[in-house]
This record gives sequence, C-alpha cells and structure tokens, in this order.
Amino acid sequence: MKRLLLTVSIFLAVAACKTNPFTGKSTLNFYPNSQIFPMAFAQYDQFLGENKVITGTSDAQMITRVGQRIASAAERWLDANGYPGYLKDYKWEYNLVQDETVNAWCMPGGKIVFYTGILPITQGETGVAVVMGHEVAHALADHGAQRMSAGMLQQIGAVAGNVAIQDPEKRNMFNQAYGLGSTVGVMLPFSRGHETEADRIGLQIMAIAGYNPDEAANLWRRMKAKSGGQAPPEFMSTHPSNDTRIQNLTAWAPAAKQEARKFGVTSFK
Repeated sequence: MKRLLLTVSIFLAVAACKTNPFTGKSTLNFYPNSQIFPMAFAQYDQFLGENKVITGTSDAQMITRVGQRIASAAERWLDANGYPGYLKDYKWEYNLVQDETVNAWCMPGGKIVFYTGILPITQGETGVAVVMGHEVAHALADHGAQRMSAGMLQQIGAVAGNVAIQDPEKRNMFNQAYGLGSTVGVMLPFSRGHETEADRIGLQIMAIAGYNPDEAANLWRRMKAKSGGQAPPEFMSTHPSNDTRIQNLTAWAPAAKQEARKFGVTSFK
C-alpha cells in the first residue's frame, strides 16, 4: 500500500506539469480544462442563482466593460507570445453581486464575481481594473486547478503517513504535526505565491488594456487603511501582507508600462 501511494504521487507529480505562459515555469496541475471548467461553470451558475446579481446599473456595466478589456489584453499578449488558442475553452463572465464583503473572485475558465463591498475601495474604473487584472490572472494561470492538485498531494501524504504508522499514539502525533506543517510550510506559501503571481500578471495585462498600473499600489494602500492595519502574520495567511503587495506593485509598475508599449499603449487611464 505504501509503495502504491508513493508510486501514484510520483506519477501524478511528473505527469501533470503544465507551463505557465506568463512565467515560463512548470506548474502542478492534475486537472485538464475539460474536467475542471464544467464543474466551475456549474458552481458559478448555482452561486448566481442563490445571490442578488445587479444588472443594468453603471457599476454593473463598468465591471463587464473592464473585464472584457482585460480579457482582450490577455489574449493579445498570449497570441503575440506564441500561445494562440490558449483561451479557446474559456467562457468569460463578469457579474456584480450585492454583498458588503470587500472581495472579488474568479473561478477556473473565467467566471468572475465582484461584490459591491469592494467598489468603495476601487473608487472607479482603474481601481476595478487592478482587481479585475488580478482575478483574470488567476484564471489564466490555472491557480484553481493547481490548488486542487496540491490539496490532493497533501491528502496522499496524510494517507501514506497513517498507513505507515501503526501505533495509534504516534499516528495521532503525526496527524497533528503533518496537518500544521503541511499547511504552514507548504499550502499557505503555495497560496501566497499564487497571489503574488496574479498581482504581477494582472499588473501587466491591465497596462496592456490601457489602465495605469501605478494605481495598483494606491488601491492596496486604501485596502490597508480599510483594514485598519489588522491582519494575521504573513506566514499564517493565504495572501501576502498589504505592505508586501504595495512594495511589489510599486516596483513592478514601470515594467508593466514597458510591456504595454510593445502593444502600442503609451498613455493610461
């Protein structure tokens, strides 16, 4: 049994590598688009059916308009860099939902939700573009499928440990240590890495779409002010700290503008 689990985990890790076109790095992904996209689309439709979707307002129209510009910019970049057809299975959709939570999210395949609670932070179209670029980047980089893949490996490790350890007391100690260690030492850094990657990719595609990437750091300054500076230590969080994001986005903005110039974009909203 132990040998089988080890063989399966090694096979999955080797067989499931996919290249991220924006970074050139191999990523861990056990789930092809043909498998994960239909599940995501169904869950998205269910969510919309259970929540108040705002349509026809200027804010709702802005969310759709910005999303379309960001997705178009991503496609331009992908086509220009040797990835034509990369988005053929994506079904972009952008919805504004009545909810005071300060959040937005994207499901695999391009299904995006903005909550009304984040609009006072975005403060207009360029701020929305910052958030939209980040969320679109999650979809482009298959972060949802990667998180599911990492979770599968975490579960395989837990099963292997429980099979290998016969003594109940030692098994209980292993489970406690493994749960904490694999979460703090692996899963949380993995998630923070995705957030940082989405920040950088999002900055680039928002600039190509004609939005000023300098606004990204300003948005996170507002986010920090909204939180009152209260946040868990970065190593215990799924996201980088506000200060880390502000520093990163400030440093990356000039390169994003330079990338946009390759596409003829020389002025920004």
